Parts: sequence; C-alpha cells; structure tokens
Amino acid sequence: MGAICAVTAGLIVATAGAALGVFPWLELYAGFNGAPVANAGMIAQIAVTVLFVLLSLYLPANRRIMQLETSHRQFNLSMDDVIRAYRASHEADRAGAFKLRGEFDAVRERINHMREHPDLGALEPQVLELAAQMSHTSRDIAEVYSNERVERARTFLRQRQEEIEAFQENVAMAKRTTEELQQWLQQIETEEHIVDGQVSALKKDLKALLPEIGLDLEDTRTTPAPTVVPMTHKSQLSSGRPVVPQKPDR
Repeated sequence: MGAICAVTAGLIVATAGAALGVFPWLELYAGFNGAPVANAGMIAQIAVTVLFVLLSLYLPANRRIMQLETSHRQFNLSMDDVIRAYRASHEADRAGAFKLRGEFDAVRERINHMREHPDLGALEPQVLELAAQMSHTSRDIAEVYSNERVERARTFLRQRQEEIEAFQENVAMAKRTTEELQQWLQQIETEEHIVDGQVSALKKDLKALLPEIGLDLEDTRTTPAPTVVPMTHKSQLSSGRPVVPQKPDR
C-alpha cells in the first residue's frame, strides 16, 4: 500500500511538472497501421498516472472491507467457541455437576470444569469466562430441565403412551365384539322371519286339511274351551251308521 502510494505521488509530480514545462515528457516511439503515433510518451505517462491514482483510491476501501471480513470471521470463530464451551458447561449443569451457589464460586467452578474438558482446554480464558457466565445465568433453566426431571417426564409419557395403546386395543376388541353381536342378531332375526313364514304356511295347510278329516275350525272355535270335540272316523261316515255322541272327558 505504501509503495503504490509513493509511486502514485511520483507520477503525479512528474506529470504535473511535465504539463507545466518543468520536466520533460516521457519519450516513447509507437506506430499504428504503419504510421507513427504523435505524443505517444505523453499519452502513456498520463494513462499510467491515472491508473495509479485510481489504485490509490480503491485500495483503502478494499483494505477496510478486508479488515471487516477478517474481524467478522474472527468474531464467528470466537462465538462458535463460546457456544461450544457453553453447551458443555450447560450439559454438565443439567447433570448436577456443579454444587456451589455463589456467583463467583459458581463461575470459577464452571471455568475449572471447562479447562479440564478434553475439547475445551485450548480455548482462550476470555472465551471460557464468557461461557461460564452464560452457564451461570441459565442455571435455573438447567435445574428445571435437569436430566433426572427430563427422564422422569419421559418415563411418565412412556407409561401414558402404553396406557393409551392398551385402551385402544380394548376399544378395538369391544368394537369387534359389538360387530359380532350385531351380525348374530341379524342372523337370528332372519331365522325368526323364516320360521314365521314356515308357521304361516303350516297354518294355511292345516286350515285346508281340517275339513277333509271332518273337523271344522270355526266349530272348534265356538265350542267351549274345556270340551273336547270327538273326531268321527271316516269308516263310520262311509257305512252310514248313526254316530252316537259320547260324553266328553273332563
């Protein structure tokens, strides 16, 4: 950066002095399409001077951008280290590794734990201190969500899940039983309907058969209930002999 600025300053002085007639212009012999180019040295000197002036203006801005990118990258690396250290300290706090309650003692205890950690021993003290302070601030969260309480909650939820699964099995079995009973009821009703039809057919057949054997269904209905109507044999009816009524049995 310093060299470019020095060359730029020299070119500006030489070009300004040449323009004022103090210094001579650069002499350069050049041609284009077989013809010599007039003042080729002056044109080249002015072009180089403008180029270095533009570089001098561009490099500081580029340098500031590079510094910002470097600082941002370093900040990201530092934050990654802090997050990694805080995570390790928070996990240990959830496991109940820290017992001291005072702020200074608790932070120092966390720093010592992170220093003894195999993956965090090489971190800078500022990173460890910041992670320890963050872990001490979130100690209430670590106590609420400790490994013991989380495991107890998981056990409770696991038991509830098992109870729900058992209840669902009972509901499915009850549903199957209900469907079987419904099918059985439909089958019984169908069979009863068939039996009723058969009984009706038998009644019709019996009603048609009674007159042939000498019985009248209407006469039997008008006869008193305890009286038994004697049946007349077909041989007596065919011989023409009178039928002697008999006393009905009581």
